[in-house]
Amino acid sequence: MLPLLSFFTLAQTIAAPISLPSSPGSPNLPSSPPRVPPPEDVIPPQEPRSLPQEMLPAQEVFQPQDIRPLPGQLDTVPVFNSNSPELVQTEGILLSTFPPDGKTEPAAHLNFPFQGRFDFFSHHIARARSAGDTRTLFQGVLVYNPTYQPVTIDILQGASYLTRPDALFVDLPPYVDDPTGRVYAGPGSRVISDILHGRRQGNWPAVTVIPPRESWMLMNLPIPVGTVAPGSNGRSTLLRLWSSGPVYMASMAMYAPLNPNKTERSPTLEEWQNLLVNGGLAGPRDIPPTPMDKLKEYARIVYGRVSGVALGSEWKANVTDNAKTDYLSIPKRGRAFSYGLSTLYQGTFGTGQVQSASLVARYPDTAYQANGNYGIQYSLTLPLNNTTGQKQVVTVSIQTPLKQDKAKGGLLFFTTPDDRVFFRGPVRIRYTDDHGAPQTRYVHLIQQRGQAGQPLVTLTMPKNDRRLIQVDLLYPPDSTPPQVLTIATLNNS
Repeated sequence: MLPLLSFFTLAQTIAAPISLPSSPGSPNLPSSPPRVPPPEDVIPPQEPRSLPQEMLPAQEVFQPQDIRPLPGQLDTVPVFNSNSPELVQTEGILLSTFPPDGKTEPAAHLNFPFQGRFDFFSHHIARARSAGDTRTLFQGVLVYNPTYQPVTIDILQGASYLTRPDALFVDLPPYVDDPTGRVYAGPGSRVISDILHGRRQGNWPAVTVIPPRESWMLMNLPIPVGTVAPGSNGRSTLLRLWSSGPVYMASMAMYAPLNPNKTERSPTLEEWQNLLVNGGLAGPRDIPPTPMDKLKEYARIVYGRVSGVALGSEWKANVTDNAKTDYLSIPKRGRAFSYGLSTLYQGTFGTGQVQSASLVARYPDTAYQANGNYGIQYSLTLPLNNTTGQKQVVTVSIQTPLKQDKAKGGLLFFTTPDDRVFFRGPVRIRYTDDHGAPQTRYVHLIQQRGQAGQPLVTLTMPKNDRRLIQVDLLYPPDSTPPQVLTIATLNNS
């Protein structure tokens, strides 16, 4: 097997006789391989699935507090979101936004051009098909310029990591200060840390130009399984991009071609182009989501994995008492209130607010919304104001209560958190400390299901004190929504 670095192909172009789009359509799904069990409740593959509520241990604790809808909204930046099939064991197209014209499997192409700001997110897993079949699976991302003018692509930020050897799922404490972004558990955690710190991996050029009606390989990266245990591996990727003109994109999976001496090599542009034109969808397919209009008919719902074009890269909010005020009043002593993060249908904590990004193009057997908002940035400003008339000690926390959809006057936690990790990733918090000094801190959080978590920051606020808090996070791919952002005033102020 060749060294991993030799597999990466940059800035190569090839003429591609691809037809320009006609009118967008909603084709039926092409014939597909057998399906795999559903990722219920959006739980990542490394974690066991949730038990039904009636089977959970009786260790719940109820925390009375207000749960409020989060102000603001997602922007309209389109996101190429490829997470289905998560486990890939047959070659084919993972997600294509090319026009269907001239393709062997027209329904595998969603006909959506990107222009201006857009993001690319993908997460896929390869697994050895048998003890004797450990050939490397490659992920290739092809970008095509359909115009008669050169198109410039800027890679503003970007990172891509394997589980092995890049970012193992190691055990970490629940709360670790991480000023340099060197703490991570899993590829999603590491990718998010790089982006939150403003980095771009050196594999990608800052700028490339795609000639008229030609293609460029944005990615040509391996997901090797043959030399690692237990015979599986995953790759997570997040890129922030800008294009001067319309482009089409396709993410595909192909097993490493063999040289005459039976050694592996990376696929060529011509081989990726052939797969794009003649291939069908990669498999095995995930179980389709529960129909949105029949949710009440099912005891448990299947959200499905995402594969399509989502709208929304960032949720920006100035969190105040209401639209007429410019501050957020802290809670009374011994009280707290929370705002949902990455809420989804059947998981809004009674607010009725579904934050999941909408999908403007998707395959019929994949999620209806971008459940989990993986890779989406939350940029939240909290202009705290102590209006209580007394000095108070205030905390700001991220918490992972038990998922609920109806208002219960508070949140449910476990006295001893579940052993399943539901949030793993970095958070940035900026604030003015009690000595008047500005602070910027990066904290890596690990939270299990039902875990209240410890404060990101604790402030002592005299009466009438105002303090600006800014919380930034990109929702990590290896997490399970929803969470909450909680502001609390301690009893012992």
